[in-house]
Amino acid sequence: MLIDLALLVLAYLLGSLSFGLLLARLHGGVDLQRSGSGNIGATNVARIMGKTAGVLTLLGDGSKGLLAVLIAQTWGSSPRVAAAAALVVVLGHIFPLYYRFRGGKGVATALGALLLTLPLPLLGGLGVWVVVVAIWHYVSAGSMLAAIVVPILAALLAYPLPLVVAASLIAFLVLYKHRSNLQRLLQGNEPKIFVDR
Repeated sequence: MLIDLALLVLAYLLGSLSFGLLLARLHGGVDLQRSGSGNIGATNVARIMGKTAGVLTLLGDGSKGLLAVLIAQTWGSSPRVAAAAALVVVLGHIFPLYYRFRGGKGVATALGALLLTLPLPLLGGLGVWVVVVAIWHYVSAGSMLAAIVVPILAALLAYPLPLVVAASLIAFLVLYKHRSNLQRLLQGNEPKIFVDR
């Protein structure tokens, strides 16, 4: 029990690391939270600092999700611990301890966290994301729809209930963090994906 609790604390602390903010500091102290959309995730990093920085942020934020779940699967007492770690690492990214609980939107971290636990539903979600972004060029819309699709597919494919619940809660968090994007989409002024960098 104590080991499981320690694993969840570790997952939260890993989630609280922000690769976007780290790269911004290395990039001359760019203030991501006051630039572009104000988000610290890969899309805003790419808009402000270029594609390479965006890809590095995506990989870094995804890797911490993957690592948290891998550690929980290895040392946790049950699959429920891995499911909880997936949720907690995303919570850490969205509400990071190190940055006054002002974090990103959780998509890249969720991608890494669900890779080991829900590979087929995640693949379905990625397919939805690719189609939406390719046709309409809105990363936010693709992310929200993908977040919704993953727990639905997990339930349809009869994955264990703790994983379905974790994916559902992660989807809720992603949608909550994208509420301003949704409002801009409805108003027709959401920025499209960059095409020139």
